[in-house]
Order: sequence, then C-alpha cells, then structure tokens
Amino acid sequence: MIKFKDIEKIYPPKTVALKNINLEINAGEFVSIVGQSGTGKTTLIKLLTAEERATRGKITIGDWDITKIRQGEVPMLRRQIGVIFQDFKLLPKKTIFENVAFALEVCGATQGRIKKTVPQILKIVGLEGKANRYPKQISGGEQQRAVIARSLIHRPKILVADEPTGNLDSINTREIADLLLKINEFGTTVLLVSHNRELINSLHRRVVTLEQGVVVSDQEVGKYLL
Repeated sequence: MIKFKDIEKIYPPKTVALKNINLEINAGEFVSIVGQSGTGKTTLIKLLTAEERATRGKITIGDWDITKIRQGEVPMLRRQIGVIFQDFKLLPKKTIFENVAFALEVCGATQGRIKKTVPQILKIVGLEGKANRYPKQISGGEQQRAVIARSLIHRPKILVADEPTGNLDSINTREIADLLLKINEFGTTVLLVSHNRELINSLHRRVVTLEQGVVVSDQEVGKYLL
C-alpha cells in the first residue's frame, strides 16, 4: 500500500535527513519505526503526509503518487491518514464530543452525520461515557484516547502515531498500545513512531530501524535494537 522508493530528503543548505530509503508497507500492517533522535523518523512521516516534499525519489499510497501532490489534493490525502502526536492538542473549551466532532465540522459534515459518527468512534476508543466532559476533567490516557478518536473520524486507511505514549505512565502506555492493535485488527494500517523500547518489544510486530537517515534494520517480528 505504501511505498518509498529511492527517497532522499535534504534540508538546506546540506543537511541530509533521509538517504536512499526503500520501504514497502502492506495494507493492514502494523509497523514500528524506531531510532535515536535526529535519525529521520519524523521527516519520514512528514513526507507521507505531504508536510514536506522529498528531494529525490517517489512515494506512493496505493496507485497514488504523492511525491508531487498538488496543494489542493493535500486535504484529501490527510483525510486518508490519521495522525496522533505526543501533544494532545485538544481544544480546552470544547467537550470530548465537540473535540471529535470538530474534525467533521471543518469538512462540512451534516449534524446528522456528526450525531451518528462521533458516538460510534468514542465507543471504539472506550470513551462513550466521557463525551460531555472537558479535557481537563479526564486523565492523560483518556485525553490520548480522545485524540485517537479524532484521528479516526474520517475512517482513515492509515494511522500514524508519533510518540503517542510519550507523556503517559506505563499503565496508560499499555492501554494505548492495545487500542492501536485493536484499530489495526479492523484493517487500518498502523505506523508507530516511538522511543519506548519496552513498548516496541512487547508488540511482536514489524520493526524498521533508522540510523542517520538510513534504514539499518527491517525485521518482520522485531525489537528495538539501539
């Protein structure tokens, strides 16, 4: 489904972030991308979401070449890719229901669709009983679940989780990992970027390791080696 072919990314003047990346991720896979800070993990994600453009090479999602994507097509791309960050970025003056609904509202969804879809998504992430609470009224783990719900609202084919457990304790980290695995079981392709060695090693899934902008290891059932 996702294919990086001969990808190179150079930031001016001569900083090489990624070099000769050849990587294929099949539909429905769960892949962890690991490596030390500054190894190119975030750049790889930014290329996938068209936040950055490759200096050289080709990126395809299905039959869609996104390497030279037009600016007007970027919103369509990002509706197919849900993204979760370490920073929750929830709107503090909106309820959890309203935070999740907001992602539909900005796309012009009808109130009927919103009222039908949001409760379904909140149930998937285990927040059906917290819909009317505000972010400050729920725990950090629950806030991250709300972020995941928001990222799922367009039913994306791909879910990118960039350090989703960085601010959480070990119990909440495990719960978020289990939720990502559950989402993967629905058929969603999941890319997890994480420094958490214990988390990565507990998943028993594919692990791609980057070092100085190069893929140095790609294990079908891998571990955090660095």
